[in-house]
Amino acid sequence: MHETEAMTVDAGEAEAGARRGPTAPEHTPHDGPAAPAPGRRAVRPRRRWVRAAGVVALLALFGVELALGWSSLASALSHLRAPHPGWLAAAVVAELVSMNAYARMQRRLLRSAGVRVSIRRHIAVAYAAHSLSVTLPGGPAFSTRFNYQQMRRFGATPAVASWCIALSGILSAAALAVVTAVGALAANGTPQWHTLVGLAVAALLITLGVRQVTHRPHRLEPVTRGVLRVVNRVRRRPARHGLDRVRRFVHQLRAARLRPTDAAAAGIFATLNWLLDAVCLWMCFLAIGGGTIGASQLLLAFCAGMAAASITIIPGGLGVIDSALILGLVAGGVDTGTAIATVVLYRIISFGFIIGAGWISWLIIRRRSRVPSLSARNT
Repeated sequence: MHETEAMTVDAGEAEAGARRGPTAPEHTPHDGPAAPAPGRRAVRPRRRWVRAAGVVALLALFGVELALGWSSLASALSHLRAPHPGWLAAAVVAELVSMNAYARMQRRLLRSAGVRVSIRRHIAVAYAAHSLSVTLPGGPAFSTRFNYQQMRRFGATPAVASWCIALSGILSAAALAVVTAVGALAANGTPQWHTLVGLAVAALLITLGVRQVTHRPHRLEPVTRGVLRVVNRVRRRPARHGLDRVRRFVHQLRAARLRPTDAAAAGIFATLNWLLDAVCLWMCFLAIGGGTIGASQLLLAFCAGMAAASITIIPGGLGVIDSALILGLVAGGVDTGTAIATVVLYRIISFGFIIGAGWISWLIIRRRSRVPSLSARNT
C-alpha cells in the first residue's frame, strides 16, 4: 500500500471512530487476572466460617469430654507412680508397631487389587482414621468415610475401596476373636475343640466367600437386582433404576484378586495388631512394677476391654474400657492400685499419644489434599 492510500484509510477510520463515539479499551492477556465472580467471593468466606465453626465445635467436644471424665482421670492419676523408663519405652514401641501392622494389613489388601501406595501414606491414614473413630461421636462413620476418600485418592475404584474397608473390618474382628479364644484356652488349660473348629470353619467360609465374589462378581447380579427392586419400590422408582450403576460397581470387583498369600498376610497383620496392643498393656504393667501376672490372664483382661469398646457409645470408651481392663486385671490377681495405674498408663499411650499423633496426621493429610485443588484453581 502506498503512503497516500494509507493516510486516506487512517483518516477514514478516525472519522468513523469519531462518529461511533469512545470505545472501551481492549483487554490484553497482560492486563491481569479477571475479577472473581461475586458468587465465588461470597462462597470463600462462607467456607472459612464453616471450617472455623468445625474447629470450635471439635475443641468444645474435647473440652466436654475432659470435663466429664476429669474426676475419674484425677483419681486414676493419683495411683500412677513414676514408671520404669525402659518398660515405658517398650510400651510405646509396641503400640507404634501395632498401628504399623494395621496399616500393612490394609496395604496388603489394596496391593492385591493392584493399588500400590507407600507404607508411609498408609500409616498416616491409619493414624488419622483411628483418631476419627475413637474421639468423635459416631466416629466409625467419619472414619469409614475418611478411609474411603483416601483410598480413592490412592487410585482405588469405588468397589475396591469399599471391598478393602469391609474386609479390613472382618479380618480385624476375626483376629480379635482368635486372640480371645487363644487366651481362654490358655487360661482354662482345657482345649475347647468345638470353639477352635467353629473359628476355623468361619474363617474358611469368609475366605472362600471373598474369593468367589472377587473372581465371579457376575453371580452377585441376581441378588443385587432383587434388593434393588425392593429399594426402588420403597422409593417409588422404576424397578431397574440404578441397575447400570450397580453393574459397574460389581464389575470393578474383578480387580480385587485376593490370593491365598495376600489373605494369609493380611490375617497375620490383623492378629499382630491386637497382640502388640496387648503387649503394650503388659509393658505398662511391668513399667509400674506391680509384680507378676500370667500372660493368659492379661490377654483375657485385654480382650474384655476391647469387647467393651465395641459396644460403648462414649467417644474413646472413656470409663467403659478402663473399667473392663481394671476388672480383668483384678480378676487375674493384680491388686486394685496396680491395676488402675497400669490401665492409666496404657490409656495415656494408646489413647492420648496415638490419638494426638492421629489428629496431626489428619491435619497434614487434609492440608496436602487442599494444595492440588488450590494450584489447579490458580491455573
